[in-house]
Amino acid sequence: MRIAILTGAGISAESGLGTFRDKDGLWTQFDLAEVATPEGYGRNPAKVLDFYNMRRANARDAKPNAAHHALGRLCDTHDVTLITQNIDDLHEQGGAKDALHIHGSLFEALCAACGHVWPHRDDMSVRDVCPDCGTAGTVRPNIVWFGEIPYLMDEAVAAIRTADLFVSIGTSGTVYPAAGFVEIAQEAGVGTLELNLEASGGRFDEVREGAASVIVPKWVDDVVSAKG
Repeated sequence: MRIAILTGAGISAESGLGTFRDKDGLWTQFDLAEVATPEGYGRNPAKVLDFYNMRRANARDAKPNAAHHALGRLCDTHDVTLITQNIDDLHEQGGAKDALHIHGSLFEALCAACGHVWPHRDDMSVRDVCPDCGTAGTVRPNIVWFGEIPYLMDEAVAAIRTADLFVSIGTSGTVYPAAGFVEIAQEAGVGTLELNLEASGGRFDEVREGAASVIVPKWVDDVVSAKG
């Protein structure tokens, strides 16, 4: 069975990484126009870098939870394409390989001048220099900000259209284009399942509600057992 899985902030919340749109979410604490847009970076790059330095430090300390480990196990037994909106590396720590990070990664840097991308796990500064073109003051996190186009969309959509099952885990289903993935699956005749703390209201064939660390391992156990 081919499975395409989309994960969002909800799967990492139990690992101590904040979600976005609940009452205590990141976007209630910060002005997204100031810290998560190209324009905000242009106005005050130091503020943006400080914000992501804080998030990177938080992510460095986080550990994968039972949901991440369960998906890693599923990747070992089934044909899985894991698509994530998350910019942490908890899926990789949990055993998943080759996840499609459509919103980028906290642990990569991007040169706004030449487009070079490289691993970067430490704090960033406006004094940083691109190792490829040598330009200073253009280094930013390799994160897809509001107004920018997500990465790897062709690969993600192709995986969904050719899957036997599309599963959405821990995402509000409100941010496009990922919010349209369930419709893409249904138009292709692919079964759909939502695993979420609360139902998002999307048009899924089946919805299971609960904490990701509980319902994701249970679902993975069911899938693995069915394979025999």
